[in-house]
Amino acid sequence: MTKIGIIRCEKNESQCPLTGCITCLAQGKQAFSAYEATELAGVFTCRCPGDNVENMAKILKAKGAEAIHVPTCLFASKTDGKWIMEPGGFCPDIDQLTERIHKATGLPCIMGTAHLPEGFTPAI
Repeated sequence: MTKIGIIRCEKNESQCPLTGCITCLAQGKQAFSAYEATELAGVFTCRCPGDNVENMAKILKAKGAEAIHVPTCLFASKTDGKWIMEPGGFCPDIDQLTERIHKATGLPCIMGTAHLPEGFTPAI
């Protein structure tokens, strides 16, 4: 069983309780479909400009996380009821953020949870 950490964005925390993300993780769907089985290691909220994201990732690793996912809303947006890659999500620095998480922990940092845009496949 792979333990997964999630680092979400403050810009969506008061509107989204991560129901879709956690459900997909538990059911092995969407961005979690490549895993044989998953378990949630923990969730953190990143606050702009993300100065403490490395510390959050290190804590998730210490709690057993073997991979860290960032929700789809950080890099994609919902338009006309569909999730699309353009014009982008809540985090304008998502590529740097995921790289910083990976460098700090050595863990894979994967873009995507639930609601993947059509044609997008997470790099696991």
